[in-house]
Parts: sequence; C-alpha cells; structure tokens
Amino acid sequence: MTDRYFKQILLAEIGEEGQKRLNGASAVIAGCGGLGTVIASSLVRFGVGKVTIVDRDFIELDNLARQVLFDEEDIRRGLPKAIAAAERLMLINSEITVEPVVADLTAENIERIIKDTDIVLDGTDNFETRFLINDACVKLGIPWIYGGVVATYGMSFTIIPGTTPCLKCFITELPGPGSTPTCDTVGVLGTAVNTVASIEVTEALKILLGKQDALIRKLIYVDVWYGTWNLFELKKDEKRCPVCDDRQFAFLEKKKGTRLASLCGQNAVQISPPAATGVLFKELASRLASSGKVSYNDYMLRFTIEPYEFTVFPDGRTIIKGTMDESMAKTLFSKYIGV
Repeated sequence: MTDRYFKQILLAEIGEEGQKRLNGASAVIAGCGGLGTVIASSLVRFGVGKVTIVDRDFIELDNLARQVLFDEEDIRRGLPKAIAAAERLMLINSEITVEPVVADLTAENIERIIKDTDIVLDGTDNFETRFLINDACVKLGIPWIYGGVVATYGMSFTIIPGTTPCLKCFITELPGPGSTPTCDTVGVLGTAVNTVASIEVTEALKILLGKQDALIRKLIYVDVWYGTWNLFELKKDEKRCPVCDDRQFAFLEKKKGTRLASLCGQNAVQISPPAATGVLFKELASRLASSGKVSYNDYMLRFTIEPYEFTVFPDGRTIIKGTMDESMAKTLFSKYIGV
C-alpha cells in the first residue's frame, strides 16, 4: 500500500491513517459520462475501497473527447459505460472493488444501491435524477455532492443532510422542459468537466477522511474559458424546506417525476414531465438548430435527428418516434430537451 499511495500519505491532510480510512470507504457515482469518468478515475487512484458506478447508457464516438475512461475499442465491443469503466478501473487499481450497475437510477432502486455507501457523487445530466438523489440521501442521512457542467462553466455544492441546505433549499422547483441548455445543444468543454469533477472529488475526500471542517460549504461556480471563479453563500431561509425540514420525498415516493409510455403501433414513446409553466419554443429551437432539423408553430415543435423525431408540446409533453425503448427515450429527452 505504501508504494502505491506514497505521495498521498506524505500529505499532512491524508497521512497513513487517512489512507487507511480511504481504503475502507465506499462511494456511489451517479452517471458515468464526462463528470462520472473523471470522478471514478480519481477515487480509484486515491484508493477508495469500493466504488459503485451507476449508468444506463452506452458509449458513443463523441463521448471520447471528454469521457476519460473510454476508447474506440469499447465502442466496437458495444459496451455499456458502467461495464467499460469498471474494466478500465480494475486495470488502474486491482486492490479495490469496482461495482458496475447498468441501470437508470429510479425511485425503485436508489435506496438499495446507496444505502450502505459513505457518499454519493453527482455525474448525472438532468435535474430530475438530482432531485431523486437529494430525496434518498436526505432520507438515509448520506452526504452527496452536486455537480453540473455545460458549455464552459459548471457548479458544485456539498450537501450534508442535517447540516447544510439540501438541493431543494436552493433549487426550489424542477426546471421546465427546454428551459436549460444541455451539452448536446450548446456543447461542453472537457476542461470544465475536469475542473468540476476535481472539485467534487476533493470535497468527497474531506468527508471520507472525517475532515468536514475543511469543506468549502458554498456553491462553487467556475467558468474555465473566462477564468471566472465565484463562491456563493447558501443559507436556509425562514421558509421550511419540504425535503430536509418536513421530510416529504416527492421524487422518491413518485409523487413527482417524468412519466413514460410506449405508444402501441407507433414505434414511439411519450414522455410527460412534471407540470411546467410552458416551453419557450423559440429558445428551444435556437438551441436545437445546430443538432438537427427543427420547426415550430404556436402548438408544437418538431425536431429531427436521424433516426428520431421529437414532437414537443407547450406543456413539455414530448413524443419521440423511432424507438419503443423507454430508457433510450429518456436518454434522448435529457440530451436534447433537458429536465
């Protein structure tokens, strides 16, 4: 152990006892894209004893620009991201355990997956899954670290149930469909991904080492292209939080969340997100224009990226033609419409 972790042990912040703590610790990574692959690689190299990777997706060519655990051979083999990542990580550090879970995080499985872990790290691409993670982690008392990146900027915040504000405290409602940019509509810079992932991992190490007094405890915003760094104080206001104050877990109890239905005979899936204030077709069309063919009127927006066709209605309800696979439809919706 000493040889592998020698330079970490030299750090006053870790030392031999700290390294033993890391070797006995566990972490769950939700999502294995740009953020998730960098987080997983870092945790495994640090020697975190068990790393669980949860991802529903497969590897595509445009992933390779920023998803550091994958290569062209993984694509040729048709591997799910979680499996390919686990194979690569075990070559990096065979002394620890890497558990791949090829699945979507849902209200049905999240508690089982995270119940025995020490920390959950966010590598997801949508707010609905983050609200679900927040519900489960607050309910079970598990620390988790929010992180998100798009274009050249990103954010991170560490959530300690019972101590810090939770996600619901500062993002009070799920963003409406099409209201936020996604990596597939405005792009993403790999260095921004690496920076936010490194922040998440560093904060996670502090928790796993039992050094919570060193946590930043502020929302970290960084734009690597423009060299912007900001820290924002997040405090609970006088209004009670339905999650961390009243323990109402709407996403975990499926009182909120996206509904999916395969449309018989149409080779299509209908996605009905939680109630939205209305989709701004002009803004959504502007973002989608660089990815495929798009047109809209007052009643619907149509977007085509072969072999799929999206029909988006003003309330956010979307029909995706070209697949009967609900998991695939959910992935496509997150990529191009965004929740």
